[in-house]
Amino acid sequence: MAGNLLSSPVDAAPARGPPCAAAMDWQEHAPMSREALLPARKGPADEERLALLRGFVRAGAENRPGVYRMFGEDGSVLYVGKSKRVRTRLLGYFRCDPEEKGARILRATSHVAWEYCPSEFAALLAELRLIRRLRPRFNVAMKRDLKRYAFIKVTRGPAPKLHVVRGPARDPGALYYGPFTGAGRVREAVRALSNALGLRDCAEDVPMRFDDQRSLFSLERRTPGCIRYEIKRCLGPCVAGCSSREYADRVALARAFLEGHSEGPIGRFRDEMEACRERAEFERAAALRDRIQRLTALRGELQRLRFALGSLSFLYTVPGHEGDDRVYLVRRGSVRAEVPAPRSDDDHRALARLAADVFGPVEPAAAPVPLGEVDEVLLLSSWFQRYPDELARTQPPPGLGA
Repeated sequence: MAGNLLSSPVDAAPARGPPCAAAMDWQEHAPMSREALLPARKGPADEERLALLRGFVRAGAENRPGVYRMFGEDGSVLYVGKSKRVRTRLLGYFRCDPEEKGARILRATSHVAWEYCPSEFAALLAELRLIRRLRPRFNVAMKRDLKRYAFIKVTRGPAPKLHVVRGPARDPGALYYGPFTGAGRVREAVRALSNALGLRDCAEDVPMRFDDQRSLFSLERRTPGCIRYEIKRCLGPCVAGCSSREYADRVALARAFLEGHSEGPIGRFRDEMEACRERAEFERAAALRDRIQRLTALRGELQRLRFALGSLSFLYTVPGHEGDDRVYLVRRGSVRAEVPAPRSDDDHRALARLAADVFGPVEPAAAPVPLGEVDEVLLLSSWFQRYPDELARTQPPPGLGA
């Protein structure tokens, strides 16, 4: 990887940096000092500055995969991008119309830097990690806080409920499904699922009084005002409306839906919708249609997540520029390690030891994805769905089967 940085006309010579594997750690390995990033006290006029930037890119950038950074006058990173052809991408900024985002970025840019990567995949991964670390202000798509991701939590206790939560999974005794984007949409789907299965949604401190525990409490002290039980949206575990076994069976049905073993209430909703249409109850049919759509969308998103977390565990060999091939150790949709492709017996043995370290520890299938890995999981899922032929370059890691 070569790192190139423009500070002034005299600084236009390309600088060499470390291999692209360290692109995400560029701050520690940057080939120039902090002072070299700072602009001169009296910079050229805007047109002259853009001409210098364009000339620098033309003279130094090559059409190879890589990541690039745009710097402001104070040395801060304004934007991070990647491309299969760095030179073409950077020169494209100078052809943008004035109102386009690329032109706005360029008007604020004082310096440009780029590093070459061995492949498009390496560039994509390096871009994501740089954005996650540096949070440049023009990278709007990647700048949102990770709390935008939601999880479906199956709570603990005698009568678990489904609860949509944001942020880190803090309850080790609960089950989490996700991550999802669009918490409001997920809440609507979870509400439809809970209503269909009769699961409670009351506060955690509401005491549960199952029908098969009558001898343990007085019915006169039962929880008042359980409206969902009265309108048959909840089994009523707080008012002795069901047995503990009946409620546990409904929770099992919810988990079966969330884990892809069942379509849940979708089939029943579909039958009810058709019956309502036959009776000309179109408003009721429309409400059922909306529930079906929410649950179908949730099921589709769960399928994509299972693909990422279940299928994406392997060694992925990626051919690189001029033979710089790399092996990525991917587990549950996240790149855990990266090494040059082995060329000798010693290299193969070292890779086997590394694979044992990465894939050896047990990770429960229901374990939540650490929020720091969410974007990477979604990136890898998208990559292999867009380029399914790339799966032919993978091989199962030792101990995880074919």
